[in-house]
Parts: sequence; structure tokens; C-alpha cells
Amino acid sequence: MKQEPFPKNSGKSVLAEAYGLRRRLVYWFDQPLGRLLQAAITSHLNTVLPSLFGNTILQLGRIGHMQLMDESVAPTSILLDIDPLNTANNAVSAQAHELPFDARSIDIAILPHTLDFADDPHRILREIDRVLSPDGHAVIVGFNPYSFWGLRTIFSRKHTQVPWNAKYFSTARIKDWMSLLGYEVQSIQPLFYRPPLKNQKLMQRLFFLEKLGNRIWPQAAAVYVIVAKKQMLVMTPIQSSWKSRKNFIHGLAEPAAKVIHPRVPQWRLHRDSQS
Repeated sequence: MKQEPFPKNSGKSVLAEAYGLRRRLVYWFDQPLGRLLQAAITSHLNTVLPSLFGNTILQLGRIGHMQLMDESVAPTSILLDIDPLNTANNAVSAQAHELPFDARSIDIAILPHTLDFADDPHRILREIDRVLSPDGHAVIVGFNPYSFWGLRTIFSRKHTQVPWNAKYFSTARIKDWMSLLGYEVQSIQPLFYRPPLKNQKLMQRLFFLEKLGNRIWPQAAAVYVIVAKKQMLVMTPIQSSWKSRKNFIHGLAEPAAKVIHPRVPQWRLHRDSQS
């Protein structure tokens, strides 16, 4: 009997697994350590979003219950999440790699750790590129692999737990991906320098690392926020620098005719005038 390559209910099981991952992610960001990180991300987005203009802003996936789009000047905000439990009145239940929007209909797209937990991040970025309008902005939030948080993923035994099961893409890789899609990276902001500790009192005492790390060691931040702008390709007509001219043999320009007047000696001119 020939065995099927995939079980018949594989689609449902994959979808259920995605639901579970999103719920665990939201739950973790509502815990003490997750709330600290979420507050740092929200605070920075509150300073970035007012300078990004457009009619529609889209957030791909909820992290915790803090509102990331509140400070946006866009009149229309849409939250997209695969899990219906994470959606609200202005939310859409869909997958990030199959966005139910027309091309060039979104002006700002926020990806809060969307790529970190994606099976195919390239496909998601291609979808973002499809729906973003010319001169639109993509705001990407990701975990930094070169931080204390990234080191924990190496030595931690719980690789299946959020957030240690994330991809942890470097800023250099994200910049390379966005460059291939024709985007200009306008800013990269590192955030949160405290190590991932569960002791809340100790985390409060380590608050001084936020200012110190930003000045001394910005590469060690737990997360980063990248703002990339979609470049609009403008076709510039090339004007020829030559004018139509007469052609000679094999396309060479025909030399101009020149009249040569022989030089007459002065003594001859003087003699001819006297005669």
C-alpha cells in the first residue's frame, strides 16, 4: 500500500500549531519579563510612528496586550493575527504570508517579531512588499542574536519555549533582505540591555544598563527596531548628447569643407596698387 507523503489532517495540525505558538507568544509578553520588553518596544514606536505618514497602518501579529499603533497618524489601523482569539474589532484573522489586501493598499507595516517566529520569512517580506504603497515603510522588530538573550538560546535547554525558540536574525541579514527588495534602511534602534532574568527586583536595579548600554555597547541590546522605506523606481529618459548630422562612410561624420586663401606677400600688393 502506497503511503501518502502528508497526512490528510496535516493542514489542520500545522494551523493548530501556529495557533499555539501565537498564544504562547502573547502569554509570554504579558509576563513580567515580557512586559518590560514590550514596554521598551512600545515606547520607541511611540516616537517613530508619528513621523511615518499614510492612510493605513498594519500590524502583523499581536505581542502581549499593549497597543503598538496608538501613536500612528494614519486614520486606519489594522491588526492581523492568525489566532482569532488575538483579534479585536479592527483586526483581521489571516496568515502573514497570505495577506488579504490589495497591492499597494498599506502605507505602514509593523512586524513585531513576525520574522522571528516565521517558517518562511522571505515569503512574508515579499507579501509586505506587495501590499506596501510606493514610499511606504516597514517597521521590523526582532531579537538580536549577539545579546545576552541570544546567548541564552545557545546554552538553554528549553529551545521549544517562547522566546528562546525564535530565529534571532541579525540586523545585517535583515538589511540585506530589505536591500534585495529595493528598500532603504533609514534607522536601526537597539533596545533593552538588561539580561533575561526573572527576578523583578534585580531587573529594576539593573535599569542603569539601559542608558549605559546605549552609549557603550549598542550591539548587545536584546532587540532592534528597523525602519525601512520602499523605494519608488522612477524611469528617467536618457537624452542623446548628439544631434543629427550628415554621415560619411561607415557612420563617420563628414568633414566640413574649408576654403584656403593663399597668403600674398606685402611687396606684391604694394606693386600691384601702383600699376
